[in-house]
Amino acid sequence: MTIPNLITILRLLLVPGVVLAMLQARWEWAFAGFVAAGVSDGVDGFIARQFNQQSRLGAYLDPIADKLLLVSVFVVLGLISELPLWLVIAVVSRDALIICAVILSSVMSHPVEMKPLLVSKANTAVQIVLAAVVLGELAFGIQLGPVRPILIFTCGLLTVASAAAYLVAWLRHMNGYGEGSTPGT
Repeated sequence: MTIPNLITILRLLLVPGVVLAMLQARWEWAFAGFVAAGVSDGVDGFIARQFNQQSRLGAYLDPIADKLLLVSVFVVLGLISELPLWLVIAVVSRDALIICAVILSSVMSHPVEMKPLLVSKANTAVQIVLAAVVLGELAFGIQLGPVRPILIFTCGLLTVASAAAYLVAWLRHMNGYGEGSTPGT
């Protein structure tokens, strides 16, 4: 167990606290928890790289912690009408489809190695900024004018583009798998 893995596990444990704070409209706490999770993500990555503490477990745990936090925050913000439901559905569906594709590939003994695509990294960055902006607006009672609508549009566009890019990559990976066999064999 490395220090970065412990930090990531603490970040995982922070998710229920952020969600609870949001559900209780304790926006300052929700915002602080979200920012703390973001800072911890940077810190664990820095420690892992600088002190050669990268691990296979960390390679799985880190993106799980990130996605769990983002999806949880998006779902709650959608349920309380701070984000449009179409966006929340798109974000959650994209992640679910990626997970299903990875599982299906593994079940079919043709595992796919998941490498983050540039569009996916941009999508995640916009999701983080959007969540932080909404939580910040709620925590500090401010409105940032057109910032939120622009981020919502950009996030929706990047979510669709990222899903399409992963689908194309997965189809290319799976192309030809099992040729010559019939379904069910």
